[in-house]
Amino acid sequence: MNDDIVLQAEGISKTFRSTGSDIEVLRDVDLTVHKAEVVCIVGASGVGKSTLLHILGSLDRPDSGEVRVGGRAIHELKGKELDRLRNKVIGFVFQFHFLLPEFTALENVMVPRLIEGEGAAAAEIARYWLERVGLSDRMTHKPSELSGGEQQRVAVARALAGKPEVVLADEPTGNLDDATGEEVHELIRSLSREDHRTFVVVTHKRDFARYADRVVQLADKRLSQLE
Repeated sequence: MNDDIVLQAEGISKTFRSTGSDIEVLRDVDLTVHKAEVVCIVGASGVGKSTLLHILGSLDRPDSGEVRVGGRAIHELKGKELDRLRNKVIGFVFQFHFLLPEFTALENVMVPRLIEGEGAAAAEIARYWLERVGLSDRMTHKPSELSGGEQQRVAVARALAGKPEVVLADEPTGNLDDATGEEVHELIRSLSREDHRTFVVVTHKRDFARYADRVVQLADKRLSQLE
């Protein structure tokens, strides 16, 4: 595998089965993501973008095909190995921030690092990333004291705190107004450029395309490159 390839999916297919009908959402999907690249996956609502992202992040399993992250085949990992992949190798940012309401911004970013047993270093790492996302003066604030855009910045800092090989973002600006969403888009772009971070972003907002290195469209169960 090319050392520059961070994430690779080959032949991903997925069908949801229910009584009386099967719904095929992905068919033989291939995707290769390189280091420090921002890849945007666009498509209409309900087309299967989130399903694909969940498969890429090991949160769901395909019916067929393989996903490799950093050269490791996800389907070969189980138990603690899989937990560590999700906590350390892959970072996640969701449309809903999933911040712990009783914790400060600093504590929310620390949590995954504490799970890894990093102890005192967790606070230092969390402070660094909160500064990097522009929240140096909001570290002691709880989510209810932060704006929607600030909460999403905390979520981005939390995803990056473990120095993951790739960050998967599912509609990260879906609940934000246009101006605030623009700020989050710019943040992702700058983190990719300045810190060599890799992002795969699922969105229905085509305006994010100008911040991405590459845009692919999910339609009719397949991915296609957009110019």
